[in-house]
Amino acid sequence: MRFLHTADWHIGRRLHGFDLREEQQFAFQQIEQIALQEKVDGIIVAGDLYDRSLPSEESVATLNQMLRQLNLQDKLPLYVISGNHDSATRLGTGQEWYTTTQFYLHTDLQQALTPIELTDTQIFLVPYFEPFAARQLFKDDSLHNLQSTMHLLITKMKQQFVPHKKHILVAHFFVSGSTKSDSETALTIGGLAPISADLLQDFDYVALGHLHNEAALHLPNARYSGSPVKFSLSEAEQQKGVWIVDTDPLQLTFKPLKMLHDVHQLIGDFETLLSESFYHNLNLQDFFGITLTDKQPIPNVLARLREIYPNIISLERSQNYLMPTKQITDAQIRQRDPLTLLTQVYQDATDSNLTEQQRKWAIKALKQAQNEVK
Repeated sequence: MRFLHTADWHIGRRLHGFDLREEQQFAFQQIEQIALQEKVDGIIVAGDLYDRSLPSEESVATLNQMLRQLNLQDKLPLYVISGNHDSATRLGTGQEWYTTTQFYLHTDLQQALTPIELTDTQIFLVPYFEPFAARQLFKDDSLHNLQSTMHLLITKMKQQFVPHKKHILVAHFFVSGSTKSDSETALTIGGLAPISADLLQDFDYVALGHLHNEAALHLPNARYSGSPVKFSLSEAEQQKGVWIVDTDPLQLTFKPLKMLHDVHQLIGDFETLLSESFYHNLNLQDFFGITLTDKQPIPNVLARLREIYPNIISLERSQNYLMPTKQITDAQIRQRDPLTLLTQVYQDATDSNLTEQQRKWAIKALKQAQNEVK
């Protein structure tokens, strides 16, 4: 059989305040087109469909439209699990009748023990779970980490293996030896830790979610699909895409996705960055993280850079930056009021003045701090 493996859509995600709806819709349209062109037998989505457990109405509408398009319009079976960013309860609402259209959505750990039975394949869908869910399901208080829980869970799955069928595991966790970027939430909270890759060896293919880089793990039988959109500056150099998985024999083909607005890291001095000869080949509507190499402060630096690069997601100074210094004695510092000092520190660090709104927030925070001291 042939499947398309994707994950980590994170519908509703923002990039340093910038809305990513257009980027996510652009990526979805490519995923749909690839699925149709490759004539896949189904689409696997390995968790984190939403970016937060309480998605906005707009995010819910967006995801519903995407799933309807794939399942009801394109008639593609869907094999989906909830991830650590999803609310299993909210995402799973209505799943009782989803299977009538071959939309298999697992959000409860117990569902992982019942495989989806296809002609020549069994698919085990393991949603993201906390240790207490495993202790309740198996009535075993000794289950306090992911390794021991997954060992027990996979043992029970293997008891249901049908000989001569292919066995696919869909899961959302961190596998030992994988690499991650700063946009992923570590699964170490609540006792969850990376699991050993050895636990996965009896499956013909393991479709993983959680890490946003498709190159994070390359086992013979296991892959992360990575996210379809870049969600942080640390993902700037990653190639986004999806896996086409042929099961007999196992063959994995990575299909790259184009970015509507890409993410770039720019490093240079202020004069160079504002030079047309430097930026003339760039798409200036892309997202930029900028590191300035100038040693001295530059007035209104962010505003001036945004005249060329409107979508700046971060602005940093290189290590050789010389912070402005002023010869102020301790006695002079004690004589100044807190708001004046805060304003000066902000100016020194950012080369700009507090906005009126920032000033109001600062006054409120300082008053609250003074009341707490009293």
